Amino acid sequence: MSARAIATAFGTAGLLLSAPHGTVRVERFFSPALGVEKHYVVYLPPSYATAPARRYPVAYYLHGLTGNEADWVSLASIDIVADSLTAGGSPEMIVVMPDGDDGWYTNWDEAPQPYAACLVDTLLNRAAPALCVVQARYEDYIARDLVRHVDSTYRTLADRRHRGIAGLSMGGYGAVTLALEHPDVFSAAASHSGVLAPLYAGPHPFAAPARYHTSIDSLAAGWRGMWGAIAPAFGRTIASWAARDPAHLAQRLHATGGAVPALFIDVGAQDGLVDQSRAFHTELTTLGIAHDYAEWPGKHDWKYWHAHVAESLRWLAARIAH
Repeated sequence: MSARAIATAFGTAGLLLSAPHGTVRVERFFSPALGVEKHYVVYLPPSYATAPARRYPVAYYLHGLTGNEADWVSLASIDIVADSLTAGGSPEMIVVMPDGDDGWYTNWDEAPQPYAACLVDTLLNRAAPALCVVQARYEDYIARDLVRHVDSTYRTLADRRHRGIAGLSMGGYGAVTLALEHPDVFSAAASHSGVLAPLYAGPHPFAAPARYHTSIDSLAAGWRGMWGAIAPAFGRTIASWAARDPAHLAQRLHATGGAVPALFIDVGAQDGLVDQSRAFHTELTTLGIAHDYAEWPGKHDWKYWHAHVAESLRWLAARIAH
């Protein structure tokens, strides 16, 4: 449901304007996994300042490739949408939006560029610019460093049952893989238009059975135009890609009897990544892993994500706020 639809449901925009509002802050902290300070944006719900004894569930929202920590607020109005949902009776949550660079939210297979080359910018900005890190351990940065910092800084309900993660595109990939890699940290994950089947080779449009790349040359050709942006993170072998593949991670967790996080997947029907979402949806169904899946009209753009961020917020709140 879009923010406009929520406003319509209440009858007037004036009701929303008179409702309590949350607070948005820009903060930073030092990440041992990256070896640098990183910025993040945090949304504190309306009652946070007035209920000092209360603790809150936390939803982490990850940006996409070429994006930054400000995107969810500046381009999707996630704070306004969260306020609207709260006014309608939805449970309150803290929402944390970190700077993930173009790091794919994984521990890189290759070393990043030499840190000294961008040290001057880091000193001037007091937080690292894109991909200026000592180590490119973006999985550990989010799942360990950031979560630990947030739980020690804010009044959180600091356990997996009250912690969820979501993202769009690259961030959708990050949300799902981080939850599957760290089910002890996150109990629910939502993907908007995510890169959920990076080894997918066809057919286009999707039809079962899916075909997946089995050689690095065909994989590189399939990712032409973006190979340079993803190969340092994912590696240059099929095995290194398979180790980061959402379906492989889900299969491994399911086979070991681990608690598979609740999963929500949506994608625009006109999105160039729709076949990847369909492939992952099919893999989860084959494994017997329960999940929620939706396709709505739309493309791979902020018009779509702005319209549907309320869906993931409401879905996460229903799972981590009780």
